[in-house]
Amino acid sequence: MCAQQDSPDPSQAERLKSLRVDQRPPLLLNLALALQHVLVQASLCALVVEALVHEDERERMAASVFFYSGISTLFQTSFGSCLPLVQAPSLDFLVPALVLFSGQTACRWQCDKSGDFVAPTHPVRELQGMAVVAGLVQLGVGLSGVGGAMQGQCGPLVLTPVLCMLGFSIYREAALLCSGHWGFALLTVVLLAGLSQHLRSWSLPARLRFLHVPTLSTLSVLLSMLLVWAVCAALHHCGHIRIHTVPELLLKRTDFNMTRIRSWAVENSSSLPSPDLTAPWLSLPFPGLGLPLLSGQGIAAGVAAGLSSCVSSSAAYVLSARLLKAPTPPAWACNRGLSVEGLGSVLAGLMGAPAGICSSVANACTLGLSQCGSRGTVQLSGVMLLILGMFLPLTQLLTSIPLAIHGAVLSVTYTVATATGITYLQYTDVDSGRNIFNTGFVVFMSLVLPRWFRMQLGFIHTSVPVLDVFLQSCLMLPMFLVGFLAFLLDHTVSGSLSERGLERDQSTMEIHSLADKQQGSVQSLEAVYQPPEPVRRLLRLPGLWLLPFCACRSPVMEKVVVTSPETFSLMHSDSR
Repeated sequence: MCAQQDSPDPSQAERLKSLRVDQRPPLLLNLALALQHVLVQASLCALVVEALVHEDERERMAASVFFYSGISTLFQTSFGSCLPLVQAPSLDFLVPALVLFSGQTACRWQCDKSGDFVAPTHPVRELQGMAVVAGLVQLGVGLSGVGGAMQGQCGPLVLTPVLCMLGFSIYREAALLCSGHWGFALLTVVLLAGLSQHLRSWSLPARLRFLHVPTLSTLSVLLSMLLVWAVCAALHHCGHIRIHTVPELLLKRTDFNMTRIRSWAVENSSSLPSPDLTAPWLSLPFPGLGLPLLSGQGIAAGVAAGLSSCVSSSAAYVLSARLLKAPTPPAWACNRGLSVEGLGSVLAGLMGAPAGICSSVANACTLGLSQCGSRGTVQLSGVMLLILGMFLPLTQLLTSIPLAIHGAVLSVTYTVATATGITYLQYTDVDSGRNIFNTGFVVFMSLVLPRWFRMQLGFIHTSVPVLDVFLQSCLMLPMFLVGFLAFLLDHTVSGSLSERGLERDQSTMEIHSLADKQQGSVQSLEAVYQPPEPVRRLLRLPGLWLLPFCACRSPVMEKVVVTSPETFSLMHSDSR
Protein backbone atom coordinates (compact mmCIF):
# COMPACT_ATOMS: atom_id res chain seq x y z
CA MET A 1 0.00 0.00 0.00
CA CYS A 2 2.79 2.40 0.82
CA ALA A 3 4.46 1.81 -2.49
CA GLN A 4 1.16 2.34 -4.30
CA GLN A 5 0.52 5.58 -2.43
CA ASP A 6 4.01 6.97 -3.05
CA SER A 7 4.10 6.14 -6.76
CA PRO A 8 1.53 8.70 -8.05
CA ASP A 9 3.66 11.71 -7.26
CA PRO A 10 6.64 10.76 -9.49
CA SER A 11 4.31 9.59 -12.26
CA GLN A 12 2.34 12.81 -12.10
CA ALA A 13 5.57 14.78 -12.17
CA GLU A 14 6.70 12.94 -15.27
CA ARG A 15 3.28 13.46 -16.86
CA LEU A 16 3.48 17.21 -16.27
CA LYS A 17 7.01 17.40 -17.64
CA SER A 18 5.75 15.64 -20.77
CA LEU A 19 3.29 18.49 -21.37
CA ARG A 20 5.00 20.13 -24.31
CA VAL A 21 4.07 23.08 -26.46
CA ASP A 22 1.34 21.25 -28.39
CA GLN A 23 -0.26 19.57 -25.35
CA ARG A 24 -2.70 20.82 -22.73
CA PRO A 25 -2.79 20.25 -18.96
CA PRO A 26 -6.04 19.36 -17.16
CA LEU A 27 -8.71 22.06 -17.17
CA LEU A 28 -8.34 23.38 -13.61
CA LEU A 29 -4.56 23.33 -13.77
CA ASN A 30 -4.78 25.07 -17.13
CA LEU A 31 -6.86 27.86 -15.58
CA ALA A 32 -4.46 28.25 -12.66
CA LEU A 33 -1.39 28.39 -14.93
CA ALA A 34 -3.10 30.91 -17.22
CA LEU A 35 -3.92 33.12 -14.23
CA GLN A 36 -0.30 32.85 -13.16
CA HIS A 37 0.80 34.17 -16.56
CA VAL A 38 -1.68 37.04 -16.28
CA LEU A 39 -0.32 38.09 -12.89
CA VAL A 40 3.27 38.01 -14.18
CA GLN A 41 2.28 40.08 -17.20
CA ALA A 42 0.56 42.52 -14.85
CA SER A 43 3.94 43.21 -13.23
CA LEU A 44 5.34 44.50 -16.52
CA CYS A 45 2.13 46.40 -17.22
CA ALA A 46 2.27 48.10 -13.81
CA LEU A 47 5.87 49.20 -14.37
CA VAL A 48 5.33 50.65 -17.85
CA VAL A 49 1.90 52.21 -17.36
CA GLU A 50 2.59 53.79 -13.98
CA ALA A 51 5.90 55.21 -15.18
CA LEU A 52 4.54 56.72 -18.41
CA VAL A 53 0.89 57.63 -17.80
CA HIS A 54 -0.69 60.25 -15.55
CA GLU A 55 -2.65 59.11 -12.51
CA ASP A 56 -6.02 60.04 -14.03
CA GLU A 57 -5.45 57.88 -17.11
CA ARG A 58 -3.61 55.00 -15.46
CA GLU A 59 -6.42 52.50 -15.05
CA ARG A 60 -7.88 53.12 -18.48
CA MET A 61 -4.46 52.74 -20.07
CA ALA A 62 -3.81 49.56 -18.09
CA ALA A 63 -7.06 48.13 -19.46
CA SER A 64 -5.98 49.11 -22.96
CA VAL A 65 -2.62 47.42 -22.51
CA PHE A 66 -4.23 44.23 -21.20
CA PHE A 67 -6.64 44.14 -24.14
CA TYR A 68 -4.06 44.53 -26.89
CA SER A 69 -1.60 42.26 -25.10
CA GLY A 70 -4.30 39.59 -25.20
CA ILE A 71 -4.84 40.10 -28.92
CA SER A 72 -1.10 39.97 -29.62
CA THR A 73 -0.70 36.86 -27.46
CA LEU A 74 -3.36 35.00 -29.41
CA PHE A 75 -1.81 36.05 -32.72
CA GLN A 76 1.73 35.21 -31.61
CA THR A 77 0.84 31.72 -30.43
CA SER A 78 -1.29 30.98 -33.51
CA PHE A 79 0.37 32.75 -36.44
CA GLY A 80 3.71 34.07 -35.16
CA SER A 81 6.56 32.09 -33.67
CA CYS A 82 3.95 29.70 -32.13
CA LEU A 83 6.02 29.56 -28.94
CA PRO A 84 4.03 29.84 -25.67
CA LEU A 85 5.00 33.47 -25.12
CA VAL A 86 2.75 36.08 -23.53
CA GLN A 87 2.97 39.50 -25.16
CA ALA A 88 3.45 42.47 -22.83
CA PRO A 89 4.28 46.18 -23.00
CA SER A 90 7.92 46.51 -23.90
CA LEU A 91 10.33 47.89 -21.32
CA ASP A 92 12.39 49.14 -24.26
CA PHE A 93 9.95 52.07 -24.49
CA LEU A 94 10.82 53.47 -21.08
CA VAL A 95 14.24 54.84 -22.00
CA PRO A 96 13.22 56.47 -25.32
CA ALA A 97 10.24 58.03 -23.53
CA LEU A 98 12.61 59.38 -20.88
CA VAL A 99 14.83 60.89 -23.57
CA LEU A 100 11.87 62.26 -25.51
CA PHE A 101 10.07 63.95 -22.62
CA SER A 102 12.46 64.58 -19.80
CA GLY A 103 15.57 66.25 -21.21
CA GLN A 104 17.43 67.20 -18.04
CA THR A 105 14.49 67.37 -15.64
CA ALA A 106 12.00 64.62 -14.83
CA CYS A 107 10.24 61.64 -16.31
CA ARG A 108 7.28 63.30 -17.98
CA TRP A 109 7.81 66.97 -17.20
CA GLN A 110 9.49 69.89 -18.84
CA CYS A 111 10.63 73.24 -17.46
CA ASP A 112 9.52 76.43 -19.11
CA LYS A 113 11.35 79.78 -19.10
CA SER A 114 9.73 80.94 -15.86
CA GLY A 115 11.04 77.94 -13.96
CA ASP A 116 7.67 76.20 -13.57
CA PHE A 117 7.31 72.55 -14.42
CA VAL A 118 4.69 71.85 -17.04
CA ALA A 119 3.58 68.65 -18.72
CA PRO A 120 4.04 68.07 -22.45
CA THR A 121 1.05 69.02 -24.56
CA HIS A 122 0.10 65.55 -25.73
CA PRO A 123 2.31 63.05 -23.88
CA VAL A 124 0.11 59.98 -24.37
CA ARG A 125 -0.42 60.71 -28.05
CA GLU A 126 3.35 61.02 -28.52
CA LEU A 127 3.78 57.68 -26.78
CA GLN A 128 1.20 56.21 -29.14
CA GLY A 129 3.21 57.55 -32.05
CA MET A 130 6.34 55.94 -30.66
CA ALA A 131 4.49 52.62 -30.42
CA VAL A 132 3.34 52.84 -34.05
CA VAL A 133 6.83 53.66 -35.32
CA ALA A 134 8.40 50.90 -33.24
CA GLY A 135 5.81 48.46 -34.56
CA LEU A 136 6.67 49.40 -38.14
CA VAL A 137 10.34 48.78 -37.35
CA GLN A 138 9.51 45.35 -35.87
CA LEU A 139 7.35 44.55 -38.89
CA GLY A 140 10.09 45.60 -41.31
CA VAL A 141 12.76 43.56 -39.51
CA GLY A 142 10.51 40.51 -39.55
CA LEU A 143 9.17 40.64 -43.10
CA SER A 144 12.56 41.50 -44.60
CA GLY A 145 14.14 38.47 -42.94
CA VAL A 146 16.80 40.52 -41.19
CA GLY A 147 15.75 39.27 -37.75
CA GLY A 148 16.03 35.59 -38.63
CA ALA A 149 19.24 36.08 -40.57
CA MET A 150 20.90 37.91 -37.69
CA GLN A 151 19.76 35.30 -35.18
CA GLY A 152 21.22 32.56 -37.36
CA GLN A 153 24.61 34.25 -37.09
CA CYS A 154 24.52 34.41 -33.28
CA GLY A 155 26.66 31.75 -31.67
CA PRO A 156 27.02 30.91 -27.98
CA LEU A 157 29.34 33.87 -27.37
CA VAL A 158 26.64 36.24 -28.63
CA LEU A 159 23.77 34.56 -26.82
CA THR A 160 25.63 34.45 -23.49
CA PRO A 161 25.95 38.23 -22.97
CA VAL A 162 22.59 38.95 -24.63
CA LEU A 163 20.66 36.61 -22.34
CA CYS A 164 22.66 37.73 -19.31
CA MET A 165 21.86 41.36 -20.09
CA LEU A 166 18.25 40.40 -20.68
CA GLY A 167 18.11 39.58 -16.99
CA PHE A 168 20.30 42.45 -15.80
CA SER A 169 18.44 45.06 -17.85
CA ILE A 170 15.59 45.36 -15.34
CA TYR A 171 17.53 45.50 -12.09
CA ARG A 172 17.00 49.26 -11.63
CA GLU A 173 13.27 49.10 -12.28
CA ALA A 174 12.83 46.00 -10.12
CA ALA A 175 14.70 47.64 -7.24
CA LEU A 176 12.53 50.75 -7.67
CA LEU A 177 9.34 48.72 -7.35
CA CYS A 178 10.69 46.73 -4.39
CA SER A 179 11.50 49.98 -2.59
CA GLY A 180 7.75 50.53 -2.23
CA HIS A 181 7.95 48.12 0.71
CA TRP A 182 11.06 46.00 1.13
CA GLY A 183 9.36 43.76 3.69
CA PHE A 184 6.72 42.52 1.27
CA ALA A 185 9.28 42.29 -1.53
CA LEU A 186 11.55 40.11 0.61
CA LEU A 187 8.63 37.93 1.70
CA THR A 188 7.61 37.39 -1.93
CA VAL A 189 11.17 36.52 -2.96
CA VAL A 190 11.52 34.03 -0.09
CA LEU A 191 8.21 32.37 -0.97
CA LEU A 192 9.09 32.19 -4.66
CA ALA A 193 12.50 30.67 -3.99
CA GLY A 194 11.15 28.27 -1.39
CA LEU A 195 8.18 27.01 -3.40
CA SER A 196 9.97 26.76 -6.75
CA GLN A 197 13.22 25.23 -5.49
CA HIS A 198 13.21 23.92 -1.91
CA LEU A 199 9.66 22.51 -2.07
CA ARG A 200 9.56 21.54 -5.71
CA SER A 201 9.06 17.85 -4.85
CA TRP A 202 6.17 18.58 -2.46
CA SER A 203 2.60 18.08 -3.62
CA LEU A 204 -0.32 20.29 -2.72
CA PRO A 205 -2.54 19.16 0.16
CA ALA A 206 -5.09 16.45 -0.50
CA ARG A 207 -7.95 18.95 -0.51
CA LEU A 208 -6.39 20.72 -3.51
CA ARG A 209 -5.42 17.51 -5.29
CA PHE A 210 -8.29 18.07 -7.75
CA LEU A 211 -5.97 20.50 -9.54
CA HIS A 212 -3.75 17.55 -10.51
CA VAL A 213 -0.69 19.58 -9.54
CA PRO A 214 2.24 17.30 -8.69
CA THR A 215 4.46 19.94 -7.06
CA LEU A 216 4.17 23.31 -5.43
CA SER A 217 6.75 24.71 -7.86
CA THR A 218 4.22 24.51 -10.70
CA LEU A 219 2.17 27.34 -9.21
CA SER A 220 4.93 28.96 -7.14
CA VAL A 221 4.46 32.42 -8.66
CA LEU A 222 0.68 32.37 -8.32
CA LEU A 223 0.70 31.13 -4.73
CA SER A 224 3.38 33.59 -3.63
CA MET A 225 1.66 36.62 -5.17
CA LEU A 226 -1.78 35.77 -3.82
CA LEU A 227 -0.49 35.06 -0.32
CA VAL A 228 1.54 38.26 0.02
CA TRP A 229 -1.22 40.29 -1.64
CA ALA A 230 -3.70 39.02 0.97
CA VAL A 231 -1.32 39.88 3.83
CA CYS A 232 -0.69 43.34 2.40
CA ALA A 233 -4.40 44.04 1.93
CA ALA A 234 -5.13 43.01 5.52
CA LEU A 235 -2.39 45.23 6.96
CA HIS A 236 -3.43 48.16 4.78
CA HIS A 237 -7.04 47.77 5.89
CA CYS A 238 -5.88 47.95 9.50
CA GLY A 239 -3.91 51.12 8.75
CA HIS A 240 -0.46 49.67 9.46
CA ILE A 241 1.11 50.30 6.04
CA ARG A 242 0.93 52.77 3.16
CA ILE A 243 1.60 51.77 -0.42
CA HIS A 244 3.49 54.11 -2.77
CA THR A 245 3.11 54.70 -6.49
CA VAL A 246 5.82 54.77 -9.15
CA PRO A 247 5.95 58.60 -9.49
CA GLU A 248 6.30 58.87 -5.75
CA LEU A 249 9.15 56.36 -5.71
CA LEU A 250 10.85 58.10 -8.62
CA LEU A 251 10.76 61.47 -6.87
CA LYS A 252 12.19 60.01 -3.67
CA ARG A 253 15.20 58.70 -5.59
CA THR A 254 15.93 61.74 -7.76
CA ASP A 255 18.63 64.29 -7.05
CA PHE A 256 16.78 67.24 -8.57
CA ASN A 257 14.96 69.85 -6.52
CA MET A 258 11.41 69.34 -7.78
CA THR A 259 9.23 70.60 -5.00
CA ARG A 260 6.29 71.27 -7.30
CA ILE A 261 6.40 67.79 -8.84
CA ARG A 262 6.92 66.11 -5.49
CA SER A 263 3.85 67.81 -4.04
CA TRP A 264 1.84 66.79 -7.11
CA ALA A 265 2.85 63.14 -6.71
CA VAL A 266 1.98 63.07 -3.02
CA GLU A 267 -1.39 64.72 -3.58
CA ASN A 268 -2.36 62.50 -6.51
CA SER A 269 -0.97 59.17 -5.32
CA SER A 270 -3.45 56.66 -3.96
CA SER A 271 -2.40 54.30 -1.22
CA LEU A 272 -4.10 51.18 -2.44
CA PRO A 273 -6.48 51.54 -5.39
CA SER A 274 -9.85 49.93 -5.02
CA PRO A 275 -12.42 49.17 -7.70
CA ASP A 276 -14.54 52.16 -8.66
CA LEU A 277 -18.16 51.14 -8.31
CA THR A 278 -19.24 53.93 -10.67
CA ALA A 279 -17.04 52.73 -13.52
CA PRO A 280 -18.87 50.94 -16.34
CA TRP A 281 -18.44 47.20 -16.23
CA LEU A 282 -18.04 46.71 -19.95
CA SER A 283 -16.04 49.20 -22.00
CA LEU A 284 -14.03 48.52 -25.13
CA PRO A 285 -10.60 50.20 -25.00
CA PHE A 286 -11.00 52.48 -27.98
CA PRO A 287 -8.79 55.58 -28.27
CA GLY A 288 -10.11 58.56 -26.36
CA LEU A 289 -7.35 61.09 -27.03
CA GLY A 290 -7.22 61.03 -30.81
CA LEU A 291 -4.80 59.54 -33.29
CA PRO A 292 -1.09 59.06 -32.46
CA LEU A 293 1.03 62.17 -32.67
CA LEU A 294 4.09 61.80 -34.91
CA SER A 295 7.03 64.17 -34.62
CA GLY A 296 10.61 63.92 -35.77
CA GLN A 297 11.93 63.23 -32.29
CA GLY A 298 9.11 60.81 -31.57
CA ILE A 299 9.94 58.87 -34.74
CA ALA A 300 13.61 58.71 -33.72
CA ALA A 301 12.69 57.42 -30.26
CA GLY A 302 10.32 54.88 -31.81
CA VAL A 303 13.02 53.54 -34.15
CA ALA A 304 15.39 53.06 -31.23
CA ALA A 305 12.67 51.33 -29.20
CA GLY A 306 11.79 49.09 -32.14
CA LEU A 307 15.39 47.97 -32.70
CA SER A 308 15.90 47.23 -29.01
CA SER A 309 12.62 45.32 -28.75
CA CYS A 310 13.65 43.18 -31.74
CA VAL A 311 16.80 42.14 -29.86
CA SER A 312 14.78 41.44 -26.71
CA SER A 313 12.16 39.38 -28.57
CA SER A 314 14.73 37.32 -30.46
CA ALA A 315 16.47 36.58 -27.17
CA ALA A 316 13.11 35.64 -25.61
CA TYR A 317 12.53 33.11 -28.42
CA VAL A 318 15.87 31.44 -27.75
CA LEU A 319 15.31 31.57 -23.99
CA SER A 320 11.88 29.95 -24.07
CA ALA A 321 13.01 27.26 -26.50
CA ARG A 322 15.91 26.30 -24.28
CA LEU A 323 13.79 26.26 -21.11
CA LEU A 324 11.21 24.05 -22.85
CA LYS A 325 13.88 21.77 -24.39
CA ALA A 326 12.50 22.65 -27.81
CA PRO A 327 14.53 23.02 -31.02
CA THR A 328 16.31 26.32 -31.53
CA PRO A 329 13.94 28.78 -33.26
CA PRO A 330 14.53 28.70 -37.03
CA ALA A 331 14.86 31.91 -39.00
CA TRP A 332 11.37 31.76 -40.48
CA ALA A 333 9.75 31.34 -37.07
CA CYS A 334 11.70 34.29 -35.70
CA ASN A 335 10.66 36.42 -38.68
CA ARG A 336 7.00 35.53 -38.23
CA GLY A 337 7.20 36.30 -34.53
CA LEU A 338 8.73 39.74 -35.07
CA SER A 339 6.19 40.50 -37.79
CA VAL A 340 3.26 39.65 -35.53
CA GLU A 341 4.75 41.72 -32.71
CA GLY A 342 5.08 44.63 -35.11
CA LEU A 343 1.42 44.36 -36.07
CA GLY A 344 0.51 44.22 -32.38
CA SER A 345 2.53 47.34 -31.59
CA VAL A 346 0.97 49.25 -34.50
CA LEU A 347 -2.52 48.20 -33.43
CA ALA A 348 -1.85 49.09 -29.80
CA GLY A 349 -0.50 52.52 -30.73
CA LEU A 350 -3.38 53.31 -33.06
CA MET A 351 -5.96 52.27 -30.50
CA GLY A 352 -4.57 54.19 -27.55
CA ALA A 353 -1.95 52.10 -25.73
CA PRO A 354 1.09 54.06 -24.46
CA ALA A 355 3.70 51.40 -25.29
CA GLY A 356 4.41 48.80 -27.93
CA ILE A 357 4.17 45.03 -27.61
CA CYS A 358 7.06 42.67 -27.07
CA SER A 359 7.50 39.06 -25.94
CA SER A 360 7.43 38.99 -22.15
CA VAL A 361 10.75 37.78 -20.73
CA ALA A 362 9.21 37.40 -17.28
CA ASN A 363 6.55 35.02 -18.62
CA ALA A 364 9.15 33.09 -20.60
CA CYS A 365 11.17 32.61 -17.41
CA THR A 366 8.00 31.51 -15.60
CA LEU A 367 7.87 28.58 -18.02
CA GLY A 368 11.15 27.42 -16.55
CA LEU A 369 9.86 27.76 -12.98
CA SER A 370 6.57 25.95 -13.65
CA GLN A 371 8.08 23.36 -16.02
CA CYS A 372 4.91 23.54 -18.11
CA GLY A 373 5.06 25.21 -21.51
CA SER A 374 1.69 24.45 -23.04
CA ARG A 375 0.65 26.72 -25.91
CA GLY A 376 -2.98 26.24 -24.92
CA THR A 377 -2.28 27.66 -21.46
CA VAL A 378 -0.80 30.84 -22.91
CA GLN A 379 -3.70 31.17 -25.33
CA LEU A 380 -6.08 30.92 -22.39
CA SER A 381 -4.13 33.67 -20.63
CA GLY A 382 -4.57 35.77 -23.78
CA VAL A 383 -8.34 35.34 -23.48
CA MET A 384 -8.13 36.37 -19.82
CA LEU A 385 -6.21 39.50 -20.80
CA LEU A 386 -8.93 40.36 -23.31
CA ILE A 387 -11.57 40.05 -20.59
CA LEU A 388 -9.51 42.19 -18.22
CA GLY A 389 -9.21 44.89 -20.85
CA MET A 390 -12.95 45.02 -21.43
CA PHE A 391 -14.03 45.00 -17.76
CA LEU A 392 -12.52 48.04 -16.05
CA PRO A 393 -13.40 46.99 -12.45
CA LEU A 394 -11.39 43.80 -12.95
CA THR A 395 -8.48 45.87 -14.19
CA GLN A 396 -8.75 48.12 -11.15
CA LEU A 397 -8.68 45.06 -8.91
CA LEU A 398 -5.55 43.73 -10.59
CA THR A 399 -3.78 47.09 -10.48
CA SER A 400 -4.30 47.17 -6.71
CA ILE A 401 -1.47 44.67 -6.27
CA PRO A 402 1.33 46.47 -4.39
CA LEU A 403 4.32 47.48 -6.49
CA ALA A 404 6.70 45.68 -4.10
CA ILE A 405 5.14 42.35 -5.09
CA HIS A 406 5.58 43.18 -8.77
CA GLY A 407 9.21 44.10 -8.15
CA ALA A 408 9.87 40.82 -6.35
CA VAL A 409 8.29 38.79 -9.16
CA LEU A 410 10.39 40.57 -11.78
CA SER A 411 13.52 40.15 -9.66
CA VAL A 412 13.10 36.38 -9.41
CA THR A 413 11.87 35.63 -12.92
CA TYR A 414 14.52 37.66 -14.74
CA THR A 415 17.29 35.78 -12.93
CA VAL A 416 16.34 32.71 -14.98
CA ALA A 417 17.29 34.58 -18.16
CA THR A 418 20.71 35.48 -16.77
CA ALA A 419 21.40 31.91 -15.64
CA THR A 420 20.29 30.51 -19.00
CA GLY A 421 22.74 32.78 -20.76
CA ILE A 422 25.60 31.45 -18.64
CA THR A 423 24.79 27.88 -19.71
CA TYR A 424 25.80 28.69 -23.30
CA LEU A 425 29.43 29.05 -22.20
CA GLN A 426 29.68 25.25 -21.89
CA TYR A 427 29.84 24.99 -25.69
CA THR A 428 32.81 27.35 -25.94
CA ASP A 429 36.39 27.40 -24.74
CA VAL A 430 35.85 29.08 -21.37
CA ASP A 431 39.60 29.40 -20.79
CA SER A 432 40.18 31.36 -23.98
CA GLY A 433 41.43 34.90 -23.37
CA ARG A 434 39.44 36.07 -26.38
CA ASN A 435 36.18 34.72 -24.95
CA ILE A 436 36.89 36.02 -21.45
CA PHE A 437 37.57 39.53 -22.72
CA ASN A 438 34.66 39.67 -25.17
CA THR A 439 32.07 38.42 -22.68
CA GLY A 440 33.25 40.58 -19.79
CA PHE A 441 33.69 43.69 -21.93
CA VAL A 442 30.26 43.42 -23.54
CA VAL A 443 28.36 42.83 -20.29
CA PHE A 444 30.23 45.52 -18.36
CA MET A 445 29.93 48.19 -21.05
CA SER A 446 26.25 47.42 -21.56
CA LEU A 447 25.71 48.19 -17.88
CA VAL A 448 28.05 51.17 -17.53
CA LEU A 449 27.19 53.19 -20.64
CA PRO A 450 23.41 53.34 -20.08
CA ARG A 451 24.01 54.25 -16.46
CA TRP A 452 26.36 57.09 -17.39
CA PHE A 453 24.09 58.47 -20.09
CA ARG A 454 21.13 58.37 -17.69
CA MET A 455 23.09 60.76 -15.50
CA GLN A 456 24.04 62.95 -18.50
CA LEU A 457 20.75 63.49 -20.31
CA GLY A 458 21.24 65.92 -23.16
CA PHE A 459 24.97 65.17 -23.38
CA ILE A 460 24.85 64.54 -27.15
CA HIS A 461 24.57 67.72 -29.24
CA THR A 462 24.72 67.30 -33.01
CA SER A 463 22.55 70.36 -33.82
CA VAL A 464 20.00 67.87 -35.21
CA PRO A 465 17.41 67.14 -32.46
CA VAL A 466 16.15 64.00 -34.19
CA LEU A 467 19.63 62.50 -34.33
CA ASP A 468 20.28 63.53 -30.73
CA VAL A 469 17.19 61.65 -29.51
CA PHE A 470 18.05 58.55 -31.55
CA LEU A 471 21.69 58.35 -30.41
CA GLN A 472 20.84 59.14 -26.79
CA SER A 473 18.11 56.48 -26.79
CA CYS A 474 20.33 53.80 -28.35
CA LEU A 475 23.18 54.47 -25.94
CA MET A 476 20.81 54.18 -22.97
CA LEU A 477 19.18 50.91 -24.10
CA PRO A 478 21.08 47.95 -22.60
CA MET A 479 19.60 45.38 -24.99
CA PHE A 480 20.52 47.36 -28.08
CA LEU A 481 24.06 47.89 -26.80
CA VAL A 482 24.67 44.29 -25.78
CA GLY A 483 23.32 42.96 -29.07
CA PHE A 484 25.43 45.34 -31.12
CA LEU A 485 28.65 44.89 -29.13
CA ALA A 486 28.38 41.11 -28.77
CA PHE A 487 27.70 40.58 -32.48
CA LEU A 488 30.47 42.98 -33.50
CA LEU A 489 33.18 41.53 -31.28
CA ASP A 490 32.34 37.90 -31.97
CA HIS A 491 32.60 38.46 -35.73
CA THR A 492 35.62 40.78 -35.75
CA VAL A 493 37.97 39.38 -33.07
CA SER A 494 39.86 36.41 -34.53
CA GLY A 495 39.17 33.00 -33.05
CA SER A 496 38.71 29.40 -34.17
CA LEU A 497 35.27 27.89 -34.70
CA SER A 498 35.63 25.46 -31.80
CA GLU A 499 36.79 28.32 -29.60
CA ARG A 500 33.58 30.21 -30.43
CA GLY A 501 31.32 27.17 -29.95
CA LEU A 502 30.75 26.65 -33.68
CA GLU A 503 31.45 23.89 -36.18
CA ARG A 504 31.39 23.56 -39.99
CA ASP A 505 29.20 20.99 -41.70
CA GLN A 506 31.50 19.22 -44.13
CA SER A 507 28.67 18.29 -46.50
CA THR A 508 27.16 21.77 -46.89
CA MET A 509 30.13 23.85 -45.59
CA GLU A 510 27.66 25.78 -43.44
CA ILE A 511 28.58 26.87 -39.92
CA HIS A 512 26.31 25.73 -37.08
CA SER A 513 26.25 26.37 -33.36
CA LEU A 514 27.15 23.50 -31.07
CA ALA A 515 24.35 24.62 -28.78
CA ASP A 516 21.80 23.80 -31.49
CA LYS A 517 23.10 20.26 -31.91
CA GLN A 518 23.66 19.43 -28.25
CA GLN A 519 20.55 20.98 -26.76
CA GLY A 520 18.87 17.58 -26.52
CA SER A 521 15.46 18.54 -27.89
CA VAL A 522 12.59 16.19 -27.12
CA GLN A 523 10.07 17.98 -29.35
CA SER A 524 9.85 18.10 -33.11
CA LEU A 525 10.45 21.29 -35.04
CA GLU A 526 7.06 21.09 -36.74
CA ALA A 527 5.11 20.56 -33.52
CA VAL A 528 6.62 23.66 -31.92
CA TYR A 529 6.87 26.23 -34.70
CA GLN A 530 4.44 25.33 -37.47
CA PRO A 531 1.35 27.58 -37.69
CA PRO A 532 -2.14 26.21 -38.33
CA GLU A 533 -2.83 24.62 -41.69
CA PRO A 534 -4.79 27.62 -43.11
CA VAL A 535 -1.75 29.86 -42.54
CA ARG A 536 0.55 27.31 -44.18
CA ARG A 537 -1.75 27.13 -47.20
CA LEU A 538 -1.74 30.90 -47.44
CA LEU A 539 2.05 31.03 -47.40
CA ARG A 540 2.18 28.37 -50.15
CA LEU A 541 0.43 30.67 -52.62
CA PRO A 542 2.73 31.45 -55.58
CA GLY A 543 2.18 35.18 -55.23
CA LEU A 544 3.66 35.14 -51.71
CA TRP A 545 7.00 33.55 -52.64
CA LEU A 546 8.72 36.88 -53.02
CA LEU A 547 9.55 39.49 -50.41
CA PRO A 548 8.25 40.36 -47.93
CA PHE A 549 6.55 36.99 -47.28
CA CYS A 550 9.33 34.59 -48.26
CA ALA A 551 11.17 35.32 -45.00
CA CYS A 552 8.22 33.90 -43.07
CA ARG A 553 7.87 30.70 -45.12
CA SER A 554 9.03 27.40 -43.71
CA PRO A 555 11.48 25.39 -45.83
CA VAL A 556 10.27 22.29 -44.00
CA MET A 557 7.09 22.48 -46.10
CA GLU A 558 9.03 21.57 -49.22
CA LYS A 559 11.71 19.32 -47.74
CA VAL A 560 9.14 17.07 -46.06
CA VAL A 561 10.58 15.46 -42.93
CA VAL A 562 14.34 15.82 -42.90
CA THR A 563 14.88 13.96 -39.63
CA SER A 564 12.20 11.74 -38.18
CA PRO A 565 13.80 10.67 -34.88
CA GLU A 566 14.94 14.15 -33.98
CA THR A 567 16.43 13.25 -30.63
CA PHE A 568 19.08 11.12 -32.31
CA SER A 569 19.58 13.19 -35.45
CA LEU A 570 20.55 16.28 -33.47
CA MET A 571 23.69 14.48 -32.37
CA HIS A 572 24.52 12.35 -35.41
CA SER A 573 22.90 13.75 -38.58
CA ASP A 574 24.71 16.11 -40.97
CA SER A 575 21.75 16.61 -43.29
CA ARG A 576 21.03 20.04 -41.85
